[in-house]
Amino acid sequence: MFVRRIARCIIAVAMWPIFHKFGSPPWLYAISGAILRWMLPVTLILLVIGAVWGLMFSPADFRQGNSYRIMYIHVPAAVVALAGYYVMALAGAINLIWRMKMADVAMKAAAPVGAAFTFLALFSGAVWGKPTWGAWWVWDARVTSMLILLFLYLGVVALYEAFDNKEAAGKACAVLSLVGMVNIPIIYKSVDWWYSLHQPASIKLTGESTIDPSMLYPLLLMIAAFYALFTCCLLLNMRVELLRRESRTHWVGSLAKRECSDVL
Repeated sequence: MFVRRIARCIIAVAMWPIFHKFGSPPWLYAISGAILRWMLPVTLILLVIGAVWGLMFSPADFRQGNSYRIMYIHVPAAVVALAGYYVMALAGAINLIWRMKMADVAMKAAAPVGAAFTFLALFSGAVWGKPTWGAWWVWDARVTSMLILLFLYLGVVALYEAFDNKEAAGKACAVLSLVGMVNIPIIYKSVDWWYSLHQPASIKLTGESTIDPSMLYPLLLMIAAFYALFTCCLLLNMRVELLRRESRTHWVGSLAKRECSDVL
């Protein structure tokens, strides 16, 4: 027990400079810009290669034919939508515990991005479901829980707009994000807990995947591309939110003058 406490203290001391830097809006704006400069082209390359590989060169499924190719959009969007909620909930927890403004910025920036990916997962699932199930929409356990995820994202967006006091809005959104975490394991395990039209997971971290490598590799590439796309969208959204919140500060004024001088 004593050793654990010592280890926690050491980790806390080691992480403090990182937390301190993340609490600085100018540093976060600068480092996010540096990351985006190389990440945007990498994301574009991954998306193009993954889409062309999966949509054009992977073999047709012996049961579904070519209709299964929507998987290369649907599965990555769904995976990243769930991961995005983890990001939002973690930022909400940090905001509640340490009162870090940048965590509040990250939580607010993640909500609309996560909602967009969730909507894409639901829409592409409907397109895939029509030829597979014979219907655009069914109240399947996983589909319903994904719809609840979309409402949770939109709820965070709406809460921010409903409060005039942004500090109170951040706390309310953080609580909603943490409470909504109960929906994530339901989404993951819905196909095991209830009768579901969805098939069980084809990609497994433990054990052999049930999807052929010729279909698996482009899918993994598209998942990586969507993770990169989510990160780019999140950072861009955070930069916009930072400029909006810090519009009257000296560093934003200096940044605006520098940008104007570069243009002229």
